[in-house]
Amino acid sequence: MNRAQAGDRIVRRKLSDQVLERMHDMIRSGELKPGDYMPSERALMERFGVGRPAVREALQSLHNSGLITINHGERSRVKEINPATILTQSDELARLVLSAAPANLDHLKHARQMFELGMVRVAAEKASAADVAELRALVALQRSQLGDATAFIGTDMKFHRKLAALTDNPIIVSVSDAMLGWLFEYHVSLLHRSGGEELTLAEHDKIVDHIADHDVDGAIEEMRHHLERTRDVFQMKS
Repeated sequence: MNRAQAGDRIVRRKLSDQVLERMHDMIRSGELKPGDYMPSERALMERFGVGRPAVREALQSLHNSGLITINHGERSRVKEINPATILTQSDELARLVLSAAPANLDHLKHARQMFELGMVRVAAEKASAADVAELRALVALQRSQLGDATAFIGTDMKFHRKLAALTDNPIIVSVSDAMLGWLFEYHVSLLHRSGGEELTLAEHDKIVDHIADHDVDGAIEEMRHHLERTRDVFQMKS
């Protein structure tokens, strides 16, 4: 007999993996929609002709991937999946990656800069008077929070989130939120050590002025200066 080629071998799959695949199909097809309760364990056992361990392992895998919620004493429910929930699932891994090597944090800051420059371009092109007023209100709120680094950075994140929201692109908003969240603890420490609050406020004021004037090039250049200044300070302090 000829030996079977590696690609021809039939691999016996775990029952739980097969159950998981069927459950994915139930969600993808719309049979189970966001907010729906998952069928009971017994119903799933009967439907797929498997035992309780395979069903429980598959449900746990769905939970680990963020597709369902599991609460003690309640049936599992299908979660609404959007870019934000997907990125939230990677929060802990992202923080581990950032702490693993200093270069990773710098890579993240560079990626954020690329995002922010594109976002501020769109903001300068399309921001309404109401949008500009909201941005100015956020800068004013930041000014009132001088001396409270955590609150100051929280409002800073809202300022940048508003710029992201002006793109009308939920993926950009979610990625921007995720990157800001991963950088949050580093930024609090940085502001506290560098005394950078006043510089941040002045730069935010200039960015908003360019946006109000629909000065795309000016807004991009000011944002570039703002982000590069914070990167340089971080590198000096790290």
